[in-house]
Amino acid sequence: MPRTAKVVDVPALGELDRQAGQLSHQLAQALRQAIHRGDLKAGDLLPSTRRLSAALNLARGTVLEAFAQLTAEGFLEPQPGSGTRVAHYQAPRRTPHANAQASSAVAVPLSSQAQHLARFAAQARALPPVPFTVSVPIGDTAPDDVWRRLGNRIRARGPGAPSGYGDPLGALPLREAICDYVRRSRSVNCTPQQILITAGTQQGLYLAAQILLDAGDSAWVEDPAYAGITAIFDSLFRDRHMIRVPVVDDGIDVAAGVRLAADARAAFVTPSHQYPLGMPMSMAKRSALLAWAKERQAWIVEDDYDSEMRYAGHPFPSLQGLAPERTLYLGTFSKVLFPSLRLGYAIVPPPLVDAFCGARILMDRHPPSADQHVLAAFIAEGYLDRHIRKMRSVYAEKRRVLIEAINTHIPADLAVVQPCDQGMHMVLWLRKDLDDVRVAQCANEAGLALRAVSPMYAPGHGEPGLVLGLGGYADRQVQQAVERLGQVILACTGSGA
Repeated sequence: MPRTAKVVDVPALGELDRQAGQLSHQLAQALRQAIHRGDLKAGDLLPSTRRLSAALNLARGTVLEAFAQLTAEGFLEPQPGSGTRVAHYQAPRRTPHANAQASSAVAVPLSSQAQHLARFAAQARALPPVPFTVSVPIGDTAPDDVWRRLGNRIRARGPGAPSGYGDPLGALPLREAICDYVRRSRSVNCTPQQILITAGTQQGLYLAAQILLDAGDSAWVEDPAYAGITAIFDSLFRDRHMIRVPVVDDGIDVAAGVRLAADARAAFVTPSHQYPLGMPMSMAKRSALLAWAKERQAWIVEDDYDSEMRYAGHPFPSLQGLAPERTLYLGTFSKVLFPSLRLGYAIVPPPLVDAFCGARILMDRHPPSADQHVLAAFIAEGYLDRHIRKMRSVYAEKRRVLIEAINTHIPADLAVVQPCDQGMHMVLWLRKDLDDVRVAQCANEAGLALRAVSPMYAPGHGEPGLVLGLGGYADRQVQQAVERLGQVILACTGSGA
């Protein structure tokens, strides 16, 4: 039987801000909080609206409006002929901790997937824009003026706010411009209808893993590899098997991949500029990989990382151009333009276009439109080609300055640079007995920004090293930063503490 209703006194609701207006909203919120706290309990009868309005010096209509809102939300229940009572609402238990929000967050059980993702977020958050953050554009190469001018022109000619949904594949002018660009610069074989505009390479990798693999399928992933691809399997697709295939001096070891999982359904590779090590995949390795994919009817996902930034000779042609029917090609403009742009692309074989389109609709419908049209004009009018030529020249000089500073300030018995003639970062290998995770942490505490290499390997396979970005810093800053890094490495050996 329901308990006998108790008419409560006017609860302590705190002061209402009569200057702010919306007194009915303030009263409703104050009553909600009283119910949450347990000051008002399920079944309690509230004072009549006349009595409450008199006690609070409010118009009765204000009280009626607040009661009506809380009734609609399920906090109150009108009782014809007997007033309004607090509904049988289960308020959260009060916590003895001072910070209720923090304590409730700790108490909430998280799924294992949520825990995996939280750990990845802690590792992958953007580093501050100090040496040696990767992908911070060098000031004199940032295309700010051209980008602003093109944006103003496009906005002046079109609607201020485009209405309606766009094509899930992305704006056609941008897909046409990308198609022309990659055919010229990367020997990619495609049509605009095969191109899907993404929010960067990470989204392309996620879509590829989602679409190409069923539960129980295996996929080759380089060892070491970009943390973004390994985290997809560790955190999101743990019912797919990630097979870590070692990278040797000229790229992924295809023979080892065949020994480990010949029946894999896909291979995720960075053939133009392996991440993080930096070497290109040799033609022998490319041929072996393509032969395996053709024989096993497997897919190749080509992340064309840093392909434009080769300092000696021309960039290597894409893997996709050799086998367009089996290769998915992923590219991005975030590196060569600016990271905040968040525009990339996936070029997929025709049979997969509808599947990628459907997955894109489920994810975020379509990419934002405004910057797509600016980027289309930037490519079509030749600015991207000129910008990349300038980038190569500037970054080649930054690379030279960084190597010279390392040779000057860091003893060779503590660290050596990985040979590489392209890309926007370098790997500095540490002496075998050094803990690169600890060195990176100490360097970050010293005002530098870099990442350890060993976590990018499969467990038990890691080599100690550091990823050093080339961009964004004056020569003097680089020299000072390298000198500070040398001091940090020395301190971590125990001899300079």
